[in-house]
Amino acid sequence: MIARYHKHILEFKRPSGTSRGILKTKETWFVIIENQGNYGVGECGILRTLSVDDVPEYEKILKWTCDNIHLGLPKLLNQLIAFPSIQFGLEQAFLSLQQSNLFELFPSQFTQGTDTIPINGLVWMGDKRFMKTQIQEKIEHGFSCIKMKIGAIDFETELRLLKSIRKEYSKRDIELRVDANGAFSTESALEKLHILSEFELHSIEQPIKPGQINEMAELCAKSPLAIALDEELIGVFPVTDKEKLIQTIQPQYIILKPSLVGGFKGSEEWMFAADAQNVKYWITSALESNVGLNAISQWTYTLNSKLPQGLGTGSLYTNNIDSPLEVENGALQYNKNLSWNFNY
Repeated sequence: MIARYHKHILEFKRPSGTSRGILKTKETWFVIIENQGNYGVGECGILRTLSVDDVPEYEKILKWTCDNIHLGLPKLLNQLIAFPSIQFGLEQAFLSLQQSNLFELFPSQFTQGTDTIPINGLVWMGDKRFMKTQIQEKIEHGFSCIKMKIGAIDFETELRLLKSIRKEYSKRDIELRVDANGAFSTESALEKLHILSEFELHSIEQPIKPGQINEMAELCAKSPLAIALDEELIGVFPVTDKEKLIQTIQPQYIILKPSLVGGFKGSEEWMFAADAQNVKYWITSALESNVGLNAISQWTYTLNSKLPQGLGTGSLYTNNIDSPLEVENGALQYNKNLSWNFNY
């Protein structure tokens, strides 16, 4: 068995704003395993300044992984505990190696094209006009759940945007989620959550910066609006620490990004900890190419969740990998009439 990797720089069709800055490109690496003429493919993708494995020696570790692919998946996962995105890439690649179809990791009605996954429509940060245009586009394209990133422009402008949506669409028409990416101060967060709750939102992701465990627990206890943990989960590796964090904070939801929390295995550890506390969850991609998005989507379908998932990022790039994944009427589908174009 041998392995190699290839770096791919994804280019955004238009700069995309988050509370951490404007994204124009995204780095990702494809891992290709070969064994007796069979191939397996996985994607290792990091988000600069957010991924715990955004470190200078990342590519060196990736090379070590390929050089030691003979160790097998269980041993490699243990060795790479601090590199969740590489863990996830390896999980994909080893699963892919076992399949007759390189990209069909979890055969199901989804991969047969007979069922779909409901997803949220993502509205990126920007000025009021840009955000309003995105919101209208999502509604016109059949999304019944919209996720709006907040925290980059002034709060009053964001409130006016939410008010304009609710003026036309009730919560029965459109489910609204907001994602603060930790933008609120601990002093102002509760007051802002009370104001936001007036718009009958489904939830807010990560209102304050991660690592403030007691403050987040207090917010979850007092907030009139459901809180979902996102960045809070990054860098928490031992199962006991995951259980303790969920028990302490008692959030209403957690959001799982396999590239950031250790792939399928790491995500499932979080799911078990959440289930024990009656905490719900949904799955979100982390701006992967269609290779990673495909793996996340197929796995997500097996979870049988009824919540809209965060899997609609495949159309962001000018140079994505062509795939059968399509977004239609607010859902992700696998169009078997379309082909993969993976040339690495």
